[in-house]
Amino acid sequence: MSVKKQIEQPSLSGFEKIKRYWDKEYNIVAAKILPGEYYVTKDDELVTTVLGSCISACIRDRVLGIGGMNHFMLPETNEQKLNAGAESVVGNATRYGNYAMEHLINDILANGGKRKNLEVKLFGGGKILPTLGDVGLKNINFALDYVDTEALNLVSQNLGDIYPRKVIYFPKTGKVKMKKVKDLHNETIAIRETKYRTTIKNEPVVSEIELF
Repeated sequence: MSVKKQIEQPSLSGFEKIKRYWDKEYNIVAAKILPGEYYVTKDDELVTTVLGSCISACIRDRVLGIGGMNHFMLPETNEQKLNAGAESVVGNATRYGNYAMEHLINDILANGGKRKNLEVKLFGGGKILPTLGDVGLKNINFALDYVDTEALNLVSQNLGDIYPRKVIYFPKTGKVKMKKVKDLHNETIAIRETKYRTTIKNEPVVSEIELF
């Protein structure tokens, strides 16, 4: 199949806005996701992203090879509001994390995956700049608690530390290539993630999806 023909192969419905390109190193179609995005595929593609304090969950049906990746962080909580008893702020953060995980999982299931066959790999949550506080740790704790609560099969993780990570995931095989990025300006990632945090801060996220 020609390169042009391969890239013209459509993505699954709902993922038309995700940037896809031909990766010359792996000779495969690649989908690049940014903060707040996720991508699911049934084809032999790779999904890639660069993480700072954000988390990516790589999830797939290990039998059928249907899977994908998300890229998310929890919104900031306002300590002053919390002290005033506004528990909804914390609830919103939890809902946002649930939203990111549920949508990825449910799109896998909607395209033929089985919940009993799911395997999970977690990456990210680095403390790349002191000014970002402990947001990475909060993201890590949420992701691990979510996997535990939902009784999902966590097969590997690479979390924490002080470096950004580039993650390349191959849902068809479950293979992941990850490297800590020491030659990339952390400020670039920090600026992007700070902008993302500002966008999602205290925004209500409603998700009525149930895992099936």
